[in-house]
Amino acid sequence: MLLSLALLLLFGFIGMKVISLTRLPGLIGLIIVGVLFGPYALGILDQDLLLISQDLRLFALIIILIRAGLGLRRDQLKAVGGPAIRLSVIPCLVEGFTVAIVSYYLLDFSFAEAGMLGFILAAVSPAIVVPSMLELEEAGYGTDKEIPTLLLAGSSLDDVFAITLFSFFLSLATGAEQSLLFVFAKIPYSIVGGILGGIVLAFLLLHIFNWHRLIEKNTEQLLLLLSVAILSYYVGEGIGFASLLGVMALGFVILERAPKTAGLFSDKLTRVWLFAQIILFTLVGAEVNIELALEAGLIGVVIIFIGLIGRSFGVWLATLGTSLTQKERIFCMIAYLPKATVQAAIGGLPLAAGVEAGGMILALAVLSILITAPLGSIGIQLSAPRLLTKSK
Repeated sequence: MLLSLALLLLFGFIGMKVISLTRLPGLIGLIIVGVLFGPYALGILDQDLLLISQDLRLFALIIILIRAGLGLRRDQLKAVGGPAIRLSVIPCLVEGFTVAIVSYYLLDFSFAEAGMLGFILAAVSPAIVVPSMLELEEAGYGTDKEIPTLLLAGSSLDDVFAITLFSFFLSLATGAEQSLLFVFAKIPYSIVGGILGGIVLAFLLLHIFNWHRLIEKNTEQLLLLLSVAILSYYVGEGIGFASLLGVMALGFVILERAPKTAGLFSDKLTRVWLFAQIILFTLVGAEVNIELALEAGLIGVVIIFIGLIGRSFGVWLATLGTSLTQKERIFCMIAYLPKATVQAAIGGLPLAAGVEAGGMILALAVLSILITAPLGSIGIQLSAPRLLTKSK
């Protein structure tokens, strides 16, 4: 397993650098290396590594979400609060139901199967959007109107709605009784619970940092922060909280209460991210079954692009009445295209649950990663200098 990890790190780094020379996002090189080394191509990776792939990807995602939280200021969140909520709800619902309707007629899916596919595809990828927005923020693009913060917050909330509604349709397909009213009631419970949990843990950590003399060094404090973030994720998921939001809230409160400590944490996590992003995106690539994606065929491509049109229309609706210019709204549409994390994580659940169309749902989830992850990341990188204002 260690040899496989070393190969991913080495060739992932090389692939990232080679792709970067073409001025395309380096993560494309990482995904390509993952696909090639994965079990559906060359099969180089050790099975033991693939068994813990989801945990490693989760760890990398937690790192980038803590970094995101450590960069969120109160004034930024106040500025984007309303639009961020609209961006988390409207595009997800529009894309989800658009894909559901189209697949119901084109693929002859049942109502439940169509709904599952719709909300698997409707989840935007925080693993791609969050680091991209952090890079734009550091470069000064769109910061005059807090556009990176807006998209960062919206994409993190978006997944809560997508996964909750997917769970509802999965329960319909497997015969479990669950009312739609109960499902929608779970959404605010999940969001508020996740955020409050993160805030409580952040205050507890800060109290420990200030009180306990055994944990004075910043590196030791960061170790404790990462450990608590991982534990809070698993506990939160067990009781239905939006744990990834809780992880961001951890970073946000630490920045508010201890900005100097937050700055040191952010600096150290930026260095760790070089390692973490290689693991994250190569292992996402390793999940991609090319043969399965090809099974979806042309009709699958059509469904995915119709869904993306629906999502873009949803972003346009969500940004109505804001101070964003037309160019900035177009950029938001582009930034909301990429999918990867959620599709890789839950795309196979319908098949595992014995749903008749589970194989096709998984194929379309895989195909959506292959199409939208490169499309979205390239789009963000190429369009930001053209569509956003760069602050000094």
